[in-house]
Formats: sequence, structure tokens, C-alpha cells
Amino acid sequence: MDGTRVVLIRHGESRAQEQRIIGGHDGCAGLSELGRRQAKALAERLAASGELADASALYASMMPRAAETASIIADAVGGHEIVQDCDLCEHHPGEGDGLSYEEYDRRWPVTGRTWDPDLRRAPGSETWSEMAVRVARGLDAVIERHRGETVVVACHGGVIVHSLVRWLELGLGSEHERAWLNPVNTSLTEWRFGESPWDPSGMALELVRFNDHAHLAGVS
Repeated sequence: MDGTRVVLIRHGESRAQEQRIIGGHDGCAGLSELGRRQAKALAERLAASGELADASALYASMMPRAAETASIIADAVGGHEIVQDCDLCEHHPGEGDGLSYEEYDRRWPVTGRTWDPDLRRAPGSETWSEMAVRVARGLDAVIERHRGETVVVACHGGVIVHSLVRWLELGLGSEHERAWLNPVNTSLTEWRFGESPWDPSGMALELVRFNDHAHLAGVS
């Protein structure tokens, strides 16, 4: 199909995940050993299949786990220089950065079950709504720069979820109940922007795949 392809790849398991700490800019220490194996499995799949061989650019967030994932798969997606952009980063946790999950919850507990997209849980952190604006800006910029091309973005679960919430119009507020969205480590989520071959008058946007992680079979 013609059109702009944007392939979002979640990073491999991070050391922050492994150690159960909040991994912002300062708390992120790159990939765990399992995360590197996951990224290498993805690179081997992409090299063998050639499914992203036509990529014209490779982006990554500023966080080490995403940049390291991008470096591992780079040769399999055209060998491009990695362009890093903070708009593609995971949630900015403010003063929670680097804390254990338990300490984070102790300092800033959440009471009740009502979802509040404008909650600023830790001082200096982003709200969900603020992250939505940032991620939208970053993805829109990538699309504008690479119209008609295939672009690979090594990013984060939160970025992928924001793309789904935005482009599937799932809603941010508490009045909308929705399923839990869980893109796993090194999974691929692909969007295509272009005229529908079946309905030219319809939406010019297709969710091609979500949470594609077939390459992880047997990886442990």
C-alpha cells in the first residue's frame, strides 16, 4: 500500500523494569540482559524478513533504553543514523525519577479509582494530558518530515498507548472505560497514513498491526 508508514517499536526490557524503579531520564540505565536478547531477536527477524528494509529514517527517544534498542536494530532497518527526540520519550516522572516503585507509591499514593488525566502525581512530573500533547507533537513532526516514506521509531509503551488513544479516538477522560493496552517489549505497532484502497472517501489512517512480538518466541 502507498502512504506514510510509521512503525513504533517499544524498547527491550530495561534495567529499570528489571529492578522495579521509575526510569525517567536519570533513572534509566539502558537495557537489561534480557532486553538486549529481545532487541537482537527483533533485529534478526527484521534482517531475515526485510519487512522494514525500506525505512528512510530511524528515530529514538532520549532515554537510553530506547536509544540502545535503536542501535541494535539499526542495520536491519537501513543503517540510518539515529535521530533522538525528547517528544518521543516515556512519561517524565519529575521527582519520582529513580525511585523504587514502592517508594514512589509511598510518597505519592493514589486514592480512589477515578481516572484523572490531569493528575500531577509527583512534583515536576507530567500529567497524562501533557504527555499526550508532547507525544502528538513528536509524532506529527515525524510524519510531516517523512511523507510517503517508512519511518521506524524506537520508543516506549506510553508513547504507543498515546498513539492508540489519539488516533483511535479512545478518549482521555474518566467517562470512557476501555481495555488495558499493553504493548510488550520490542513489539511493533504500525500505522499507515494514506488513502484507503477500499474507501477513498473514508479515513486516511490505518492501524496495520499492534503488539506484534512473534520474534520473542523462545526468548527468555
